[in-house]
Amino acid sequence: MLGKCENIGHAVKSVVTGFWVTFSVFSVCVRGQEGNGCGQTLLGTESGTLASQNYPRTYSSNIWCKWRICVPEGQTLQLLFGDFDIESSPGCSNGSMVITDKNGENRLGPVCGKLKAAQKNVTINTNEVTVTFKSGQHRSGRGFLLSYATDQHPGLISCLQRGSHFSSQILSVYCPAGCKNVTEDVWGNSEEGYRDTSVLCKSAVHAGAISDILGGRITVSRGRSLTSYEPTFANGILSQMGSLSEKKLLFIRECNNILPVFGLNASSFWDKNSQRQRMFSSSRNVDSNHEFLLWTADLNDRRPWVEMELSERSTIMGIITTGSRDHYLESYVLLFRQDRKTWKLYKDALSKEKKVFQAYSDGHLRVLNSLFPPVVARFIRLQPLSWHGTASAQVQVLGCPVAKATPRSRPPEGFPSIKVNGGTPLPSPSPPSTDGPVLVETKLNSSQPVIVAVVLGLIMCGSCLLARFWWKRRKKESQIKHSLPTSCQSFTSKTLPCPHSELISYPLERNVHDALPASPLNDFVTSGFSLNCLLPL
Repeated sequence: MLGKCENIGHAVKSVVTGFWVTFSVFSVCVRGQEGNGCGQTLLGTESGTLASQNYPRTYSSNIWCKWRICVPEGQTLQLLFGDFDIESSPGCSNGSMVITDKNGENRLGPVCGKLKAAQKNVTINTNEVTVTFKSGQHRSGRGFLLSYATDQHPGLISCLQRGSHFSSQILSVYCPAGCKNVTEDVWGNSEEGYRDTSVLCKSAVHAGAISDILGGRITVSRGRSLTSYEPTFANGILSQMGSLSEKKLLFIRECNNILPVFGLNASSFWDKNSQRQRMFSSSRNVDSNHEFLLWTADLNDRRPWVEMELSERSTIMGIITTGSRDHYLESYVLLFRQDRKTWKLYKDALSKEKKVFQAYSDGHLRVLNSLFPPVVARFIRLQPLSWHGTASAQVQVLGCPVAKATPRSRPPEGFPSIKVNGGTPLPSPSPPSTDGPVLVETKLNSSQPVIVAVVLGLIMCGSCLLARFWWKRRKKESQIKHSLPTSCQSFTSKTLPCPHSELISYPLERNVHDALPASPLNDFVTSGFSLNCLLPL
């Protein structure tokens, strides 16, 4: 009985463990939104941004939206209103905002009208809140723009704050995710600097200092202004041409150098004179400082690609492509590898699908695409998806060498010869959608429920197998323990007969005419046990 109780205890413990893991998996907070009055929204794990419909223009009447925001357990939320303008009315009947915690208790609101500067920064001692916005019949009001971050990221600023709002020579602040699509302008570029009236966080995304879907801390220095600021297209943002300003802004970044390119391989090359494939010398395709390569595919190459070998294994932070007036890339995908083995396709950090990089916009031929997250590789391959004329680009790779414990041997003197690979390249992915990036994270990836179900199934199966194993083991030990009673071990001078219910042991040899022996009497029926064997004298 004691053994059975122990077995049951082990089984119950295993099942309880399985249910605890199941509860832990499904108790994870899911961020999202619902309603017909939602505007620009990006809800990240550490930070995010949300806005009312049509912001900064007037929102529609009789609409509503509800956002659920949560950050990791044990951390608290910082909320910062970049703008708040909901038409004021008695009892906020024309529109209002309410913020509640995960227990349903009001932390702010209902509130309408305009907020004072001191009211725009709100700290809530919980990791989860629900923001509800609704409107009635109204005539005015821009709505609101709200950003958030955890208490692990002090110095949170709004997407609308400009460099001119600060006077420090060196500035370190935290930008929330989701500032890329604010309507405010950016002037300048990452190499020469930005006009100080540019909005900081959008400029940081343009420069590649942070990722829009993650946000992050930026460090900015203020310097002497430029006479004019040239427009550029970078990371999906087109900056504007700007005039002289009081100061310029430069983002301080590590690991953002131009990496030397020491080898080139491509699906084909084009000689504009003979219009045939041929081998080019290294000096004609790589500049004297090894900082970029020039490549143009053959006119008949419908699946072009170009591969670059760096001097050493490096952390790659970005790619700059520059086309000509007649030949340029429009979009491409990126593959990388650390050695000469399998290529890996670069994927989007949020969707986990292939990342399609835009290489042209409205006449701008020089385009920066930053990598978030960065990759460590020595070989990279650009595989164009669409192009104008023929696939052609001047390519620069940004990053820094990976630190190593032992020095790596230098490449041989001179440039390696350029190799033309006429084999079948990797299958060309389908052309990308021209729509902008999806900013709203409202549900889990479609593959995640399947993964969760598989993991839970394995956990439950393991629990059942463990319980069964313990049950069989304890049962076997119990049978061995009780198969030979201790009271039987004292009989050594006579043969003990088996109970009447058991088979009788016969002599090894007997005559066919011998009669079967009569069943002996059981002298031990009162002892409470039976023997299944004979003990020899």
